[in-house]
Amino acid sequence: MFDPHDNEVEERAEPRRRSLIKRLLRGFVLLNVVCALASVGFALFVKFTHPSVGDEDSDELDLVTVFGGLELKSRATSFRGGSWITMFGGGELDLREALLDPGGATLRVRAIMGGGEVQVPDGWNVELTSKALLGGVGAHRPHGTDDPNAPTLRIEARAIFGGFGVMSED
Repeated sequence: MFDPHDNEVEERAEPRRRSLIKRLLRGFVLLNVVCALASVGFALFVKFTHPSVGDEDSDELDLVTVFGGLELKSRATSFRGGSWITMFGGGELDLREALLDPGGATLRVRAIMGGGEVQVPDGWNVELTSKALLGGVGAHRPHGTDDPNAPTLRIEARAIFGGFGVMSED
């Protein structure tokens, strides 16, 4: 049976639902703005407190790329690795002219809303371990070596909304 009272209750509930949806949407937008501002603030903090260390001849690198780019072509005589952090930026680290330390090397790369590419010679072994959240890490080495005695570069990669690639000569 039809009850006109049910219709009145439904009409009063509709504005409350719309109001709730509007408040939830505003809260979501505000949360995104706060997170974006916090990310930019953190990136600026990293940029001004952690300058890049190392150049073309350095055997160890501590690179930081924030709101910018990097193009470094290493000529190290005993490359041992290091780290590379990129936030809202990226670049390329070219190791094809570097000589790897006989004990190998470990390079830790981190991408947060940025990315980069590491170029390695075909004659190096590369061990890539990675974790990514809404990003990716990959290797494209069509002519890479499978010689167990070749020098080994270990790359530990982490990506959040960004990525890294490991490439060798085509």
